[in-house]
Amino acid sequence: MEPEFKPLEPPARFHVNAAAGWLGLGDVASARGELDQIAPDLQTHPIVLMARCQIYMVAKEWEPLIQTAASLIQDFPVLHEAWVNRSYALHELRRTHEAFDALLPAAAMFPNIWVVPYNLACYCAQTGRLREALDWVNQAIDLAGGKDVRAQALEDPDLQPIWKEITD
Repeated sequence: MEPEFKPLEPPARFHVNAAAGWLGLGDVASARGELDQIAPDLQTHPIVLMARCQIYMVAKEWEPLIQTAASLIQDFPVLHEAWVNRSYALHELRRTHEAFDALLPAAAMFPNIWVVPYNLACYCAQTGRLREALDWVNQAIDLAGGKDVRAQALEDPDLQPIWKEITD
């Protein structure tokens, strides 16, 4: 599923790219400043909103992340990143059951995106559903192919309750 929206033209695109650069350097304030320079009528463009999500993620601003990701899901449900970001923020707010429930529909919508079952595995492991967590993490590992998701899972504290089973 490819998202269908108009491409972001310069100079707005340049500001989004600059924001990503600043964020990569750990400068959240400068990243925000770049996005704030984008014309008001483009502030709701999905590429701008996804960039804002990344800023909220780095800044650990969970409530604005949930709100922005929910808006993206409503208008552009094909953006799997929005589904993952919203649930991650819910999990960070200790609303892990809600995070799982909110992400579960994405498993059917994005059957080839490994990060969806991976996050579902984390939420299951953290809520004591260990057999289900193992099933989800194995699905993520299978989907990832060349990516070393198994190694990542064995370092992820959210999956600690099933580390022994992952290695078997």
